Amino acid sequence: MWCALRMSKDASEIAALRAAGAAADRVAAQLHAGKIPLIGRTEAAVSADISSRLIAEGHDVVNFAIVAAGENAASPHHHAGARVIRANEIVLCDFGGTMNGYCSDITRCVFTGAIANDVADAYAVLFESQAAGVAAGVVGNACEDVDRASRAVIEKAGYGEHFVHRTGHGIGMEAHEDPYMVSGNTLPIAAGHAFSVEPGIYIPGKWGMRLEDIVVATVNGPESMNAANHNLIVVEA
Repeated sequence: MWCALRMSKDASEIAALRAAGAAADRVAAQLHAGKIPLIGRTEAAVSADISSRLIAEGHDVVNFAIVAAGENAASPHHHAGARVIRANEIVLCDFGGTMNGYCSDITRCVFTGAIANDVADAYAVLFESQAAGVAAGVVGNACEDVDRASRAVIEKAGYGEHFVHRTGHGIGMEAHEDPYMVSGNTLPIAAGHAFSVEPGIYIPGKWGMRLEDIVVATVNGPESMNAANHNLIVVEA
């Protein structure tokens, strides 16, 4: 019973998730606008910069700020370190925190130069996959339907073996909670369920990419808590 109650968010909880998502969006917009310097800085320095901006935008706590450049982006749970970000590579930024008791979680990728053809082609697939997952997050569908919808797009394009994690996780007062959008979870999606939709494509030794929004299921369809640009933005900063 406790788990079921936690999974279904009421109007005030959804408002809190929306506010946290909007705050994270503002940091993502700063990233896209080139206001967060990348080239020549370490992943760790950029992670600290993103973290400070989350706090400035109203978060009480930063839960994580993954920054992964180039080949490091092929590791879905990479820890930002001493790797210096260079020109002409992808930079994956996955960050979130807690604001007024509820969590944010967003992933956006940028490219520090002219986007390589193989990256552009894969990102077009990722963009479609993420949209398909969001569209599948309707009341009455099974949680695994979200995973299936996102995964089908990536598999059809030939990247199936490079999508190596579940499509999403629940979110609320904790960054990861029920329900999980993963194969085998037949739980029906209910109004008020809040969850991430975050497919990824990871090519070991080369690059990786992920696109993530938080979504709330409503009787009128899935509502995204994130509105930041979903495109792969060129940032020469």
